Amino acid sequence: MKYMKPIALFNDLMKSKSNGRLLGLDVGDKYVGLAISDRHNKIASPLSVLLRKKSNIDLVATDFQSLISELSLAGFVVGYPFDRQRSTPDALHVKLFIDDLRKIGKLEGLKYTFWDECFTSKNVELLVQPLDLHPVEAKTIMDKFAAVGILQGYLDYVNRKLKLEAPE
Repeated sequence: MKYMKPIALFNDLMKSKSNGRLLGLDVGDKYVGLAISDRHNKIASPLSVLLRKKSNIDLVATDFQSLISELSLAGFVVGYPFDRQRSTPDALHVKLFIDDLRKIGKLEGLKYTFWDECFTSKNVELLVQPLDLHPVEAKTIMDKFAAVGILQGYLDYVNRKLKLEAPE
């Protein structure tokens, strides 16, 4: 796995002309919410939730390998809590998850970037709360849609930046 700056990942994707898609990840201490971009990398949609344990990281990497081939994934956009004042426990969860995936070695060549996940879970929680769902169902929806918020925020930013930089 190779880290790239956010705009560099998108520019690399656009240069490849491969119609590769991006996978958004909302990494928590127990679950990883997943969202997928459309083929034009403009719209994010919820995909699924993976169980995250230290003991199943190899299984998670295998799941990602399957998704890469099935969905033509070109990279990951990983939600990261950018708090410039201090390091947070959530930031540590994300770093450890990415480090563990890198150590497995099953995702060589895959590119990823970090994107600020500020308030994504809270926003989804406020939307889901009035629905009065079973707690497990609510958590699953929150994780998936937090990943959508992360990925959509990234896609909006890079597409807007690309449009502004395009010659007329």
